[in-house]
Amino acid sequence: MSACIIVSPVEASAEAELAARLHVVDSDQPQVSVLDLGVTRGDGIFEVLGVINGKPQAVDAHLRRLGVSAAMLDLPKLDLEAIRAAIYQVVELAEKHDEFSVKVIVTRGIEGSGVATAWVLAFKAPDDFAAERAEGVKVVLLDRGYPHDIAARAPWLLAGAKTLSYAVNKAVLREAARRGADDVVFTSSDGYLLEGPSASLILKFGNKIWTPATAQGILPGTTQGAAFEYFADAGFATAQVLLRTEQLWDADAAWLTSSGRMLVPICEVDGRPIPVDHALTEAGNAALLARTN
Repeated sequence: MSACIIVSPVEASAEAELAARLHVVDSDQPQVSVLDLGVTRGDGIFEVLGVINGKPQAVDAHLRRLGVSAAMLDLPKLDLEAIRAAIYQVVELAEKHDEFSVKVIVTRGIEGSGVATAWVLAFKAPDDFAAERAEGVKVVLLDRGYPHDIAARAPWLLAGAKTLSYAVNKAVLREAARRGADDVVFTSSDGYLLEGPSASLILKFGNKIWTPATAQGILPGTTQGAAFEYFADAGFATAQVLLRTEQLWDADAAWLTSSGRMLVPICEVDGRPIPVDHALTEAGNAALLARTN
């Protein structure tokens, strides 16, 4: 399953043969230097794409977000077309499943070299997301520690970049487990809803479907964007808005959404049950799983 391709990710000064910049390797063997800054400092970025029935999803959106993250970290300008080619090649090489994922990783490389490192890996997630989609997840609200406008006031904090520095994202999941929950919704220190550690938040209020505004330093969700297309076609009004934490309790339904999980309903927040719209969840996931790109 773990097909892997090493990519020469930086834009070449002269056009080179694309095939010569993609190298299929054995993912079970060492491929990255112990001196790589992605290993020693978590200095890099990544994206994870869902693959449904052999078709990688939202490739353009993921590559755009990768480019934005690279710019925020002052990485060299990436050859996104080389990375795109690697994505499609690794999907072809991977063991076939109805659903699996592809991860794109770019690091600053070995310190002082000025050469970025990148690879693309296909993998099958160990989790069975079907259960989460049907039954929902329990979440806790945790303060991220920044006000909602931190991205504009302190861009050096890299709020909104999808970096390899995931220690906090994993720590909050352990805290959720200690509290008897499955996942987390981050809040700002001044009382606004943000996102999950690896998912976007979507809320339903009557005929309105809202997600927290990305200007708060949160990632623009690729699956959230696809879900909004479905909701708009179904007659809902969709928007990015500033949402106060207390508005979560007024929602008719709430979801976490990501490339692997699709729409996962939230059934409990801080030990308090909230409504689950099973019919809309099933219809939305059916639409997301029927996508061809």
